[in-house]
Amino acid sequence: MTAGRRAVLAAMATGLLAGCAGPDRDRGTPASPGAPDPGADAGAPTRTAPPAPTASGTLPPVTREEIVARYGRSVPHSWGFDAPGVVHSLPRTTRDIALTFDACGGRGGDGYDRALLDFLRARHIPATLFINSRWIDANPAVFHRLAADPLFEIANHGTRHRPLSVTGRSAYGIPGTRGAGEVYDEIAGNRAELTRLLGTPPRFFRSGTAYCDDVAARIVTDLGERFVSFSVNGDGGATFTAEQVHTTVAAARAGSIVLCHMNHPEGGTARGIAGAVPRLLARGHRFVRLSDALHRA
Repeated sequence: MTAGRRAVLAAMATGLLAGCAGPDRDRGTPASPGAPDPGADAGAPTRTAPPAPTASGTLPPVTREEIVARYGRSVPHSWGFDAPGVVHSLPRTTRDIALTFDACGGRGGDGYDRALLDFLRARHIPATLFINSRWIDANPAVFHRLAADPLFEIANHGTRHRPLSVTGRSAYGIPGTRGAGEVYDEIAGNRAELTRLLGTPPRFFRSGTAYCDDVAARIVTDLGERFVSFSVNGDGGATFTAEQVHTTVAAARAGSIVLCHMNHPEGGTARGIAGAVPRLLARGHRFVRLSDALHRA
């Protein structure tokens, strides 16, 4: 593990991946002592995906019952951002950087950072948008405009914004999924909605808080998606000032996957990105969507 990666993980462990909901939320066991809660709407109704044909006419790759039978008694051996198969960076053969933006939804997390997306459009900067079911429900018209824009690709940020666990482990105070069946629901519920809306299933998944265990990561793969984490925590869960975002993102190296948020217009993300992108372009970097860089990886 590189020194830069260790620094990112240390920052995350102190609670910098925050800001996906407001103060009205349940609290579970924090990922580390004193870690702040980025907010999940624990009281929201559970949305599950039935094993029915998708909009493209194809069945899900595996059913909930099959997942439970396959993994119901599996014991995880890891917890965090580094489960086997999780993608943290792009191939390092180019100077590409992937900007990714989460939209988490729920109380306090349904906002839309119009200035951020307008900047990306004005500068023709592609990005991958990880969108949660709750955010789609709160912003249907905005979602359709984003989905129709070829600059952006839509990825799966889960159904209820849960850390992905088969044992109910929490991260930043957000209770995780409890068992293989709930892992399936968290992935497949939003997968079904995105497939219905987009006509094709999403290729990439990121859990709420980006935490997962190794068993849950295998379930993501079985459902036909790739779990994508990050190498640069660009806005500290929408808690960074514009200057902090600028400094952090501008330091990204070739192959970085940058994680920021697009659901907190009151934060410093838009102004920070607007300052960092020209600096990275001037250094010869190119911005890509995940699918542009990972299609052969």
